[in-house]
Amino acid sequence: MRLLIKNIGWLQTPAGSYSHKGSKQGKNLKLKDAAIAVEDGIIREITEDGKLPEGEFDQEIDAEGKLATPGFVDGHTHLVFGGYRQNEIPMKLAGAGYLDILRAGGGILDTVRKTREASFEELYAKSEGFLDEMLNMGITTCEAKSGYGLDMENELKMLEVIKALGEKHPMDVVPTFMGAHAIPPEYEGRGDEYIEMLCSEVIPEVRKRGLAEFCDVFCEDSVFNAEQSRKYMEKAREYGFELKIHADEIEDIGGSRLAGELEAVSAEHLIAAGESGMDSMASGGTTAMLLPATSFYLGKTYAPARTMIDKGIPVAIASDFNPGSCPSLNLQLAVNLGYLRYKMTPEEILTAVTINPACAINRGDLVGTIEEGKQADIVIWDAPDFEMLCYRFGSNLADKIIKKGELIK
Repeated sequence: MRLLIKNIGWLQTPAGSYSHKGSKQGKNLKLKDAAIAVEDGIIREITEDGKLPEGEFDQEIDAEGKLATPGFVDGHTHLVFGGYRQNEIPMKLAGAGYLDILRAGGGILDTVRKTREASFEELYAKSEGFLDEMLNMGITTCEAKSGYGLDMENELKMLEVIKALGEKHPMDVVPTFMGAHAIPPEYEGRGDEYIEMLCSEVIPEVRKRGLAEFCDVFCEDSVFNAEQSRKYMEKAREYGFELKIHADEIEDIGGSRLAGELEAVSAEHLIAAGESGMDSMASGGTTAMLLPATSFYLGKTYAPARTMIDKGIPVAIASDFNPGSCPSLNLQLAVNLGYLRYKMTPEEILTAVTINPACAINRGDLVGTIEEGKQADIVIWDAPDFEMLCYRFGSNLADKIIKKGELIK
């Protein structure tokens, strides 16, 4: 199957299959009047200045002078969950904070109850709908975490759903085990025992079944402290998992420092990250997975993205789609917030939603750029340039989505 994408006004992409940091974060390749030849789902040739690749093609897509970029990569989602949490909005409007709701038995624990009650089939159908919506918005690869089961049976159920989605849905879905997302009710006041159970029982079983590539932990006040997080992460690494950590979302209790010390692939949130934590991440090669839509929804401050770029930390931007703190899977909105609140340039932002998250989920050699030899995950936008995507908000500007060389939309 040979596909030709022609009449691209501007083709804009990062270049190279590695995490871009510092000044390289803002370096994009821009080709005018470009065309792309795809064969069997792989990019074979890219031309510019109106020249077309040679040969016969089975299908042609006319970009009509619009912008083409790599498909977006959402490097942080909590895609699979039971129920919703719209009932928490009045509590938030009355002044209750995230941890206040959690301590009252709501928040994550409410979703845990509903996820445990839901069947595999119910969770699959619901999550499949979310993936359809994401793909329609130009997201062609995503990461998905467990973490709403918080016991052996239900964590495995969530991971089996993620595995099935990755096998059956056009979207590439990368699984992360996050059993250390909260302390379940049956372990209330016994966080050390819960971490020990995860380390001795669940982590080995997840590895045995091949259900995840990464392990993640919520290192935060009233959840898991730095010592507990270290134990969990070190055990995960012993079993061959790569590491992620929810760090410094609300309080700086050492999560970002731990991320750098253990050379975690990424640290997530980082709203409250301090200088020592950022320095540790820079030394450890850890990507900052920033979640601006969560700051927006919770009315919190925004992570210090500009400082991180200046310190040489690769910055990625993700949705954090989840039922409590960010019930939005619109990565285009996160692009807008990266521009308006992080003060990142359009070029830095494109890198942050393509190659940097791709590398943070070990897919940088496959997706995240438009280059010869890469998978043909390409979006044609109803925009003349990427500045328009940063400027416009509230509208889905994805015009045509090509996934693995097939026109999806």
